[in-house]
Amino acid sequence: MRKIGLIVLAAGLCLGPLAALAATQIYDARTKKWVDYDKRKARQYFARNKQVPEAFRRQVVTFRTAEPPGTIIIDGNQHFLYLVQPGGQAIRYGIGVGREGFGWAGIVRVGRTAEWPTWTPPAEMVARDPNAAKWAAGMPGGPDNPLGARALYLYEGENDTIYRIHGTVEPWTIGLDVSSGCIRMNNDDIVDLHSRVKIGAKVIVLMQGAALYKGV
Repeated sequence: MRKIGLIVLAAGLCLGPLAALAATQIYDARTKKWVDYDKRKARQYFARNKQVPEAFRRQVVTFRTAEPPGTIIIDGNQHFLYLVQPGGQAIRYGIGVGREGFGWAGIVRVGRTAEWPTWTPPAEMVARDPNAAKWAAGMPGGPDNPLGARALYLYEGENDTIYRIHGTVEPWTIGLDVSSGCIRMNNDDIVDLHSRVKIGAKVIVLMQGAALYKGV
């Protein structure tokens, strides 16, 4: 079996809403070449290994930031979510993020959380997606629900942004630009994150295409 060593593509240098989305690439240690990591290759890898590539698996990493422990920092460009820990460390999780045209950035907070949440697609999604239209009144939580096992609802002030950090029934999409702006995680990972995060936790979402967060 071909073994692929994975390193996520280095972040771009531009900042701002006009920055182009960077496609995911992985490093093939055998051929010593960077290769695109697209939907087809992601499904093939998951089918062979029953899990996502190593870089996107939950792990503790060294992480320099001035943000306090408990802060969530989302680097969509590299498809990582960091939960800041004491001692210059963070728990890093692999994520799926917004596809082209659906990326966003900002500083928000965890307004509420839910276990096996109900999925209610926003009006814009109902209008463009026939599969979402049949659940316009809400899809009950469960193993087939697109929000997966847990959801963290992101608020700006007291207002729901409509964006969530949630589980997924498509775990092979971790590491890709696939969503309508929500942050996808493996169900095991969102359950772990949900158990560690407090209501009100600060969430920093970096613009896709921006440089890796270095703290302030």
